[in-house]
Amino acid sequence: MPPLSTNTKAILLLTAPLIVGRGTPAAELLSPGEYKTFAQRLHELGCQPSDLLGPNAAGVAEQTRTFIDPNRLQQLLGRGLQLGQAVDRWRQRAIWVVSRADSEYPKRLKARLRSQAPALLYGCGEVADLNRGGLAVVGSRHVDDELTDYAIDVGSLAAQANRPIVSGGARGIDQAAMRGALEAGGRVCGVLTDSLERQVMTREHRDMLLDGQLILVSPYDPNAGFNRGHAMQRNKIVYALADAALVVSSDVEKGGTWAGAIEQLRKLKLVRVYVRSTGTPQRGLDALLANGAIPWPNPTIPSDLRNLLDMPEEQRKEGQLPLATRETLPGSSEPAPITRAEHNAASCDATVIGECEHENAPPDAPPAEDPAERLFEAARSIIAEIAREPIKNVDLAEALRVPVPLAKAWLERLVRDGFLQKVKKPAGYVISPSKLL
Repeated sequence: MPPLSTNTKAILLLTAPLIVGRGTPAAELLSPGEYKTFAQRLHELGCQPSDLLGPNAAGVAEQTRTFIDPNRLQQLLGRGLQLGQAVDRWRQRAIWVVSRADSEYPKRLKARLRSQAPALLYGCGEVADLNRGGLAVVGSRHVDDELTDYAIDVGSLAAQANRPIVSGGARGIDQAAMRGALEAGGRVCGVLTDSLERQVMTREHRDMLLDGQLILVSPYDPNAGFNRGHAMQRNKIVYALADAALVVSSDVEKGGTWAGAIEQLRKLKLVRVYVRSTGTPQRGLDALLANGAIPWPNPTIPSDLRNLLDMPEEQRKEGQLPLATRETLPGSSEPAPITRAEHNAASCDATVIGECEHENAPPDAPPAEDPAERLFEAARSIIAEIAREPIKNVDLAEALRVPVPLAKAWLERLVRDGFLQKVKKPAGYVISPSKLL
């Protein structure tokens, strides 16, 4: 845990509710806007927040009286006992707090959000992991099984690509993507709007935090409850910590997912904003496309996703997708950008490609044997053995050492063939009863 600096102590006293018992009424605290103005005045004076706790505190208070009433300032700074109680409680739960004045504060947030970066950041986990970047996955809270599975697969692919998932921790798409990454052994950063302390203490999170797979952070007091305004403000932090963002589902002109994506597309423009491009269409995703979002190119192997997230700024245009299947440019070891049309053609079903090749073959040529079909038949025999109990996409991918999307495609095909059926409790795919006879 980073040590609590004097600057951070002063900022906590000025802005934080320090919820241990009843806390301090929010009206007495400096609002984010007030603290921003006050901090600018301190900077102009050549001072830091820590000077408010030093021997020249009275002089600093006098020089800033036009920005904050000295009596109010004295009342806030006099909460030393509350601060000590709060810090002790956080430490017992391995919760740290850093401020913008600390060297441990995430460089990504400070560089990208500047004055909009939260003055304080609470968290549990390796604070250095907040500079790793990754893929932000966001979406609606209320989604069906199809979109839940989709988000899980995206999280699993990110884990295989050794890239973190950044999300908001809300139920629905956020939690599904985070679960997919964690179950596949990947790293996850959850940016919470409330109840950090409670989330840190849950068994499933505690184990992942101890293993270094998970970091949970929040710009709000660890004991703060849900606040709709906080949820809206949290979105920009999710985007700022990532290299790119994928919106899996969204309403139109309402909800936190829509507000966060529109803020990125129209105002902040910190990262590329992609939207899901397969499955059931959504008006919200279409509306985001109209505002400048990019169709998700559906990478299926880890190297494709890595290339997508590491894409140079000059290639960040629609239609230039640096997937690993593209031939390298002359004199370069990097794959050349693949156009969207080429990507769609390369993503055709293997059976269709085989039929096209057969049509172009000489009339008397023997039909080509499809390697994809041979591989599927081999997988089918293995699935028949391991699917006597429900299995998930991730389980099959790990067992066969294939990408999760490929494992999912095989499972869904076997469902269509009547060989497997999808069950909910426990969730997964299991061999059909008729095939066991």
